[in-house]
Amino acid sequence: MTCQDAIAILADYLEAACGPELSAKLEAHFADCEPCRAYLATYKKTRELAAAAQRVEMPAEMKRRLRALLLEQLRRDG
Repeated sequence: MTCQDAIAILADYLEAACGPELSAKLEAHFADCEPCRAYLATYKKTRELAAAAQRVEMPAEMKRRLRALLLEQLRRDG
């Protein structure tokens, strides 16, 4: 397995969609390839941060102000 092969299936690997044989090949590649291990760690952290960013709740005051702004726009356009 090449580094390019490993990167191409990384998302499937992390979602356990590769199957055991392909996963084993990828893990063997990671065992021997420091750059790919670093890439994997960075990729995992990026996914973790992106998931956390999507969970941020909009503050109540911002929601109120956004609703007011949108209603005002609808009134003007309507």
